[in-house]
Amino acid sequence: MTEIEIGRAKRGRRAYSFDDIAIVPSRRTRDPQEVSTAWQIDAYRFEVPIVAAPMDSVMSPATAVAFGRHGGLGVLDLEGLWTRYVDPTDLLAEVGTLRGQAATRRMQEIYSEPIKPDLITERLREMREAGVTVAGSLSPQRTKEFGKTVVDAGVDMFVIRGTTVSAEHVSGQTEPLNLKEFIYELDVPVIVGGCATYQAALHLMRTGAAGVLVGFGGGAAHTTRTVLGLAVPMASAVADVAAARRDYLDESGGRYVHVIADGSIGRSGDVAKAIACGADAVMIGSPLARADEAPGGGFHWGAEAWHSKLPRGERVEIGTVGSLEEILFGPSRVADGTMNLVGALRRSMATTGYTELKEFQRVEVVVQ
Repeated sequence: MTEIEIGRAKRGRRAYSFDDIAIVPSRRTRDPQEVSTAWQIDAYRFEVPIVAAPMDSVMSPATAVAFGRHGGLGVLDLEGLWTRYVDPTDLLAEVGTLRGQAATRRMQEIYSEPIKPDLITERLREMREAGVTVAGSLSPQRTKEFGKTVVDAGVDMFVIRGTTVSAEHVSGQTEPLNLKEFIYELDVPVIVGGCATYQAALHLMRTGAAGVLVGFGGGAAHTTRTVLGLAVPMASAVADVAAARRDYLDESGGRYVHVIADGSIGRSGDVAKAIACGADAVMIGSPLARADEAPGGGFHWGAEAWHSKLPRGERVEIGTVGSLEEILFGPSRVADGTMNLVGALRRSMATTGYTELKEFQRVEVVVQ
């Protein structure tokens, strides 16, 4: 790939965001009703290729259940308020009243409450008893500490999610999590990320993960690019990781690792573009945080917003646009891509003549 000279001592390749590309219509069209948006990871099939991000503003045990009943996969943040407090409702409401820099300071105080293993067990039990696929998320730093609790609680899908996750973390201070060993010993499929490059993704796939999350530095509530200078435009990141999936499929003799785009997906067109670039599904936060049922009450934040030493996110006000069902399936009352995400994906696939998600990954795109 052609590199661009940034200066005499540094070169870099051009990378593209979802805003930089567009999907090209083909000679054949379909009826949207004939399009399937279903996907399957390991033994679990979902009717919509959307994974709800593990953020307190997006997922509570109740909204994870509701999202699961709508055909998606809801992931609960097992380091969030629901595993620190028996009833965090008042604290969630308080976060919405905070203003300016006081929001970050107060959130650091709220999230300093220790995580309670019995609450992890209880929250996952609530989800399991509702009959939906149970998924919970831990950061790599907490996985060794609470991983057994999560598995013993009966989780169906284990998500290890961080700003950037490496299969080769090196530390002179503590013994790092051995991802390959950890995943091998589990009896449940693991989704791990984020990553944003071909080589990093290939190493994560070799750990035995069922899926990898693609992306860091993006997202409506992240300031990672500002604080750390880290970011990779998502269209290029997804396409690079999709290439790693293809090569690992050959390397492993047929083992398919699912690619899940996680970041910079705020509207329905971004969902379609992510799959067009090679993603099997998307993980989204802010679009679902706009639901009437979302625990954030019109506010949105991630785990980076309350980091005790170096916050890399903020609490943002995004408002609400409708119910969770309307955001997923419509009817939409706006023309900005924030409602009827699945309907828009269906229409995009139908307009380009594809009826299956894996076929749609082959659609032509152009740089704008």
